Amino acid sequence: MEIEQKEQALQERLNKLHAMEQEILEKEKSLKEKEKAKKQVLLRLSPTLWNELAKWAEDDFRSINGQIEFLLAEAVRNRRK
Repeated sequence: MEIEQKEQALQERLNKLHAMEQEILEKEKSLKEKEKAKKQVLLRLSPTLWNELAKWAEDDFRSINGQIEFLLAEAVRNRRK
C-alpha cells in the first residue's frame, strides 16, 4: 500500500514537471517569434564611431548590435521622462 502511494506521488510530480516543461517550451517559442519580428535597419557609421561602439560593447559583454539596441532603448526611456 505504501509503495502505491509513493508511486502515485512520483507520478503526480512527473506530471507537474511535464506541464512545466511544456510551459517553458511555449514561452521559448513565443520569445523566438518576437525576436523574428524585430525590424531590420541599415545603419551607416563612421569607422571611428564603429570602433568606439565595438570597444564599449565588449566592455559591456554585448554584441555591437546589442549595444546599439541597448543605447537606443535607453535614449527612448530617457526621452519619455
